[in-house]
Amino acid sequence: MFKDKVILITGGTGSFGNAVLRRFLDSGVAEIRVFSRDEKKQDDMRKKYNSSKLKFYIGDVRDIESVRSAVLGVDYIFHAAALKQVPSCEFYPLQAVKTNIFGTENVLDAAISLGVQRVICLSTDKAVYPINAMGISKAMMEKVAVAKSRMSKTTTICVTRYGNVMGSRGSVIPLFVEQIRNGQPLTLTDPEMTRFMMTLDDAVDLVLYAFEYGSSGDIFVQKAPAATLMTLTDALISLLGVAGHKVRIIGTRHGEKLYEALLSREEMIAAEDLGGYFRIRPDLRDLNYGRFTDQGETKISSAIDYNSHNTTRLNIDGMKSLLLKLEFMRAVVKGENLQVEE
Repeated sequence: MFKDKVILITGGTGSFGNAVLRRFLDSGVAEIRVFSRDEKKQDDMRKKYNSSKLKFYIGDVRDIESVRSAVLGVDYIFHAAALKQVPSCEFYPLQAVKTNIFGTENVLDAAISLGVQRVICLSTDKAVYPINAMGISKAMMEKVAVAKSRMSKTTTICVTRYGNVMGSRGSVIPLFVEQIRNGQPLTLTDPEMTRFMMTLDDAVDLVLYAFEYGSSGDIFVQKAPAATLMTLTDALISLLGVAGHKVRIIGTRHGEKLYEALLSREEMIAAEDLGGYFRIRPDLRDLNYGRFTDQGETKISSAIDYNSHNTTRLNIDGMKSLLLKLEFMRAVVKGENLQVEE
């Protein structure tokens, strides 16, 4: 479906954008456009990939005109641009609103008006039962995407939602590796805190699945295992051969939860089990408020959400196997100094 097509990746200099490039550059795709604010990272990518298929656009999703110039002539959009760091969004919540909510509206408005065929918006488990500004802004991003999907007759708009992408920019694994290398104690927030674990390739697979099978307004979730932070640290200590390495418990950080959910209990009622994925179809009711005030759903009270406490739980060996799927971790184990993708 991507043969001879033009693809745009917003926030394309990040971890996800690099993973998409590695997947597509040698395929039959006609052109891949990277849209971001960071000219240095764009220049690094230009030199690294050295491909005539790759085109770079400087701009910001907050600026509709720069978005429109990048979208013109595009067939498919991966919308990955976002503010993702929980602490920074806590201190600057309106910046998260401007990028994650209004920026998404700009991308979708441009896509619809310029005839883009499909758009996939990347979301996060933190959008489910959100307690921090990043999660709240991503939850609103999802609502914007679903609302826009109702208005468009020609552009298919879907959302993918996933948990922690191991080894990506800002994730805890590169931090722990650096602390081990420097002989510093591992700074663990809560040993019993659980997180979904998936690789960048898993994230790309989920987006490609949504591209191929999604209908407008669908939200796709990939089933994923989880692990406690203690299991993660034990696995890293074992892989790097530093038995007895000191661990320091620092307590839960600003805006963090003990566990994350990928599906709320309300969504679980309507979720379609596709084997490796869940699909949540949009609620297509109109503004007939009687349905919201005098008609309920008895099944909701008996349902449970899909979260990192009740999914498949990895043990240390399972966590080690998953870690070794990462090129970054394989290089670390060999003693190489490979940097995590920025």
